[in-house]
Amino acid sequence: MLSYFNRIQVIQNLTLSINVLNFDVMSHDNNYKNFSIKLWAEDDRPREKLLLKGKTSLSDAELIAILISTGTREDTAVGLAKKILLLASNNINELGKFTVNDLKKIKGIGEAKAISIIAALELGRRRKDEQLLKKQQIVTSKDIFDYFHPILSDYKHEEFWILILNRSNKIICSKRISEGGVNGTVADPKIIFKLAIEELGSSIILCHNHPSGNINPSEEDIRLTQKIQNAGKFLDIHVIDHIIIGGGAYYSFNDQGVI
Repeated sequence: MLSYFNRIQVIQNLTLSINVLNFDVMSHDNNYKNFSIKLWAEDDRPREKLLLKGKTSLSDAELIAILISTGTREDTAVGLAKKILLLASNNINELGKFTVNDLKKIKGIGEAKAISIIAALELGRRRKDEQLLKKQQIVTSKDIFDYFHPILSDYKHEEFWILILNRSNKIICSKRISEGGVNGTVADPKIIFKLAIEELGSSIILCHNHPSGNINPSEEDIRLTQKIQNAGKFLDIHVIDHIIIGGGAYYSFNDQGVI
């Protein structure tokens, strides 16, 4: 008969063998990466991979996984991140348009995780804005588009902004004038020129977005532009252009000879 201590040793050996067998089966299973990230090879774990290979080695899903930190019983953090990207058609620009409630539609993404993702995307957008500010002089309509597209492209509602420029067409500042619904917003010329005068601007540029993606101006857009342009003449503040942004493209009133 086995002694008491020998029986204990046999049980421990059996337990160890079962654990090794289970891990071996898991490692060869197609769903291996649905298990805890802690069981992955070190250079496959997002945080460790970033440290070992650098940030550029990580996929979009792995970067998002670092933001959300933990997964669920059904999904690892990377698995959840892939679901987030799938909801955004695997497009980071589309993901930038998501709200907290949009992200919370995914099982396992609560308010805290959603806020972390949105905050990170907003930091990326602001970084791009700061890079654009270095090119302060406006020369072409493309310069205006490059400035406003990162600001307006993510909105699902219309917003009306202005750029205030000095005599050398260098940017003094940008100002949001109004925000509205999906189909329109209101811009008050009195507010526009009050801001321009306060900033000692010599000229202004108008810009608003069309969330529908249709960049053609409406009759109301044309009337409003003419109204603001005429008011600017009395105040000696030149309206250089009005840009409509939508679907990654733009319409310039100046380029089209409308202004």
